[in-house]
Amino acid sequence: MILFYRFLINVIFILSPLIILIRLLKKRESPKRFKEKLGFFTKNRSKGKLIWFHGASVGELQSIVPLLEKLEKSKKISQILITSNTLSSSKIISKIKLKKILHQFFPIDNELIIKKFINHWKPSAAFFIDSEIWPNTMINLNKEKIPTILINARITKKSYKKWIKLKNFSKLIFNKFDLCLSSNKETVSFLKKLGAKNIKYFGNLKYSQSENEKIEIDSQTIKFISRKTVWCASSTHNSEEKFAGLIHKKLKKKYKNLLTVIIPRHIDRDEEIKEQLSNLGLKVHTHEPKSRINEDTDIYLVNAFGKTKSFYSLIKNIFLGGSLIEHGGQNPLEAVRYNCNILHGPNVSNFNEIYKFLNKQKISKKVINLNQTTNILNKLLNSKKSQKNIKDKINKIGQKIIEKNIDEINLILNKV
Repeated sequence: MILFYRFLINVIFILSPLIILIRLLKKRESPKRFKEKLGFFTKNRSKGKLIWFHGASVGELQSIVPLLEKLEKSKKISQILITSNTLSSSKIISKIKLKKILHQFFPIDNELIIKKFINHWKPSAAFFIDSEIWPNTMINLNKEKIPTILINARITKKSYKKWIKLKNFSKLIFNKFDLCLSSNKETVSFLKKLGAKNIKYFGNLKYSQSENEKIEIDSQTIKFISRKTVWCASSTHNSEEKFAGLIHKKLKKKYKNLLTVIIPRHIDRDEEIKEQLSNLGLKVHTHEPKSRINEDTDIYLVNAFGKTKSFYSLIKNIFLGGSLIEHGGQNPLEAVRYNCNILHGPNVSNFNEIYKFLNKQKISKKVINLNQTTNILNKLLNSKKSQKNIKDKINKIGQKIIEKNIDEINLILNKV
C-alpha cells in the first residue's frame, strides 16, 4: 500500500506546477512563497532546539495558539516552526506576535522533498494537529528517530472507516506516533483500533484561550451595528449563506432595522455569496472599514481574516455554520466566551463533546429548518435576558488542558 501511495504522490508532484498555477490564478497561493511546497525554503533555521507544528488550516492552528504562547517562554526552545497548507492559515499565523515562530507552507509529501525538508529544519520534535497524517513524512521522521506526536487528535467515524479498510497500512502509520494526545473520548477508541501505541486524553485544546486576544473593529462599524437589531451567521459554508438570507427576509417583516452579519468560513467566496444574496433582493455591504455603510443595508458580509471575535463582542445571537451540511460543525467556544447564544444545525460531529457540555449549560440550541430557526431567533431578538457568563468556567478547563499538554511536551524535550 505504501508503494501505491508513493506512486500517487509522485503523480501529484509531476502535476504540481499546473495545480499551483491554477491555485495562483484563483488567488489561493502566495505568488512569493508557493515554492515552499516544492521544498524550497524562504527562511533559515537558527541554532538550538526547533520544534515543529503542522496543521492543515485556520481552525487547527488557532487551537494551538495558547500552547504556542506558553512554549514561547521556554528557554529549552530556540525556534517554533509552523507549517500549514492554506493561504488563509499563513495570514492568521502572521498575526501571532511571537518572536520564536516562523511559518512555512507544508511541502508535498514526496519522499525526496520530505527528506530535504527534515534535513533542513532538523526538528527536535514534530507535532501534527488534529488529523493531519502524512505517510512519507511519518516514516522519514521515524527513520531519523525524531519524536512524533499527534496533538489535539481528532479521528471522526467517517475517517476511521476509511483508515480501518487499510488495516495493515494504518497500523504502519499510526504506530509511528510516539504519543497521541486525543481531543475527545471517541478518538481514543479509534486510535487504539488503528494501531496507535501511546494514547492520552486530557481534553480539547479549543477550550483554551490566547493571552493576547485583541478586538479589532472600526468605530464606524461599531456605531452602525449598535443602531440595529442584529444577529450573525458565522463560519458558514455554501448554501448556509442563502439560508441566512431567507431568515433575514422573514424576520425583517417584524424588525424593520434588522441587520444580518455573515462571516463565511472561506472568505474568497465573497463575490459568489454577494451574488446569491443580491438575487434574493437583499442589499449587501462588504466589510471595508473606510467605506460608508448605507443605512438600508440588509447583510453585512465580512470578507477579512481574524474578525470573528470582534463581531462576537458586539453581537449576542450567533448561528454557527458547517452544521446544516455534512461538514461536522465549527468550534462554538469562541462565541461562548463573549456570552453569545449559539444556534447550530444537526451536523456537529466534530464537536460532539463540546456541544454536550454547552447543552447542559443551556447555551446552545439545535435547529433543523428555516421556520424553526426563524422562530428561535425571533424569541432571542425579542428577549432582554443576557446569556450567563461561563467564560471563567471554560478558561479553567482550558488552562488544565494546556498545562497537561505542556507537561507531556516537556517530557519529550527533556529526552532529546
